[in-house]
Amino acid sequence: MFEGMGHWASSTQAGLKPSQPPPWQVSPRLLSVGCADLVKHQELPGKKPLSEKKLKKYFVDCRRVLVCGGNGGAGASCFHSEPRKEFGGPDGGDGGNGGHEHSVSCPGTGRAGRVRARGCAVAAAVDQRVKSLSSVLSRYQGFNGEDGGSKNCFGRSGAVLYIQVPVGTLVKEGNRVVADLAHLGDEYIAALGGAGGKGNRFFLANDNRAPVTCTPGQPGQQRVLHLELKTVAHAGMVGFPNAGKSSLLRALSNARPAVASYPFTTLKPHIGIIHYEGHQQIAVADIPGLIRGAHQNRGLGSAFLRHIERCCLLLFVVDLSLPEPWTQVDDLKYELEMYEEGLSERPHAIVANKIDLPEARANLSQLRDHLGQEVIALSAVTGENLEQLLLHLKVLYDAYMEAELGQGREPLRW
Repeated sequence: MFEGMGHWASSTQAGLKPSQPPPWQVSPRLLSVGCADLVKHQELPGKKPLSEKKLKKYFVDCRRVLVCGGNGGAGASCFHSEPRKEFGGPDGGDGGNGGHEHSVSCPGTGRAGRVRARGCAVAAAVDQRVKSLSSVLSRYQGFNGEDGGSKNCFGRSGAVLYIQVPVGTLVKEGNRVVADLAHLGDEYIAALGGAGGKGNRFFLANDNRAPVTCTPGQPGQQRVLHLELKTVAHAGMVGFPNAGKSSLLRALSNARPAVASYPFTTLKPHIGIIHYEGHQQIAVADIPGLIRGAHQNRGLGSAFLRHIERCCLLLFVVDLSLPEPWTQVDDLKYELEMYEEGLSERPHAIVANKIDLPEARANLSQLRDHLGQEVIALSAVTGENLEQLLLHLKVLYDAYMEAELGQGREPLRW
């Protein structure tokens, strides 16, 4: 046996290279280092940043949702059983409701109004961390109530199921708007839970001392709701494709929308925050480019025109390098007016972009003569004259705040 082991050892050493020690002489440390190197080489590369087109898949501003309230629990039919109590009587408890008693804000009475809603199973709540409706599912089923038990034990009511939606979500049922969740803390009862059944203890009466009747729980409410997101911002930049809206937003704020030399680079609204002294913040939205006939669903169509409705201020961004730039302002106002009457008459400013190009300087005086109002000429690429736009935007924002407070309304804050 020993001779065989020696022969095996000598043959193994002959098969190894001179620089490699035999396997039984390799230290555990070398083995651990080799395994670590192998794992290091097998690591997956990091996630690449999503492109604008892929990001479009994750931005959803419309969603059809089926909400189903939880069913109520069934009542119990049983009798008390205890030594020396032959006729203990009925002690079947009631079933729980499909959703417990819950207090939410009432959309009809404003943010301050509160109502008590018994059996609220599914509720839509505003969450500031949610930016689109991509995380909203197509169906929500509320929690059911538990059945009643013996010894007069009532079933537990189902918990409230919350649907997290972004700020500025409209809740529609058919063509009717049932809720406008435009502020933080707003909630809406989407579906009511079914009432719990009654146990036989409930039916105890003088003429019926031993009832055996119990009722089942009621089914929950079912509704088909349409959620529609409208971006909430103080100012909205409106312009044709390649007017430089995304570049201007990058120059004014820390937002980083995609910028390229082809039209329709922006496929989803972007919001940037401009910080002023006194901890004041102004939210500016970059609306995807509009074209002639956008109110008739051409181009990106009316899918993004709804995001302008929430903006209290408008910035008409004009490409000053194109011939007859004043026609861009007229076309943009026409599209907004055809989409919603009075939308183009909101407080606004005319921003003439690309002043750094030679052909743009010649068109500036003609643009001011045709419009007959102040035009802010700037360059989003070089940063020329951005201070004038920031000062003018602050003046428009202060006027908006004063008008809202004067009418007793709460202005939009970020």
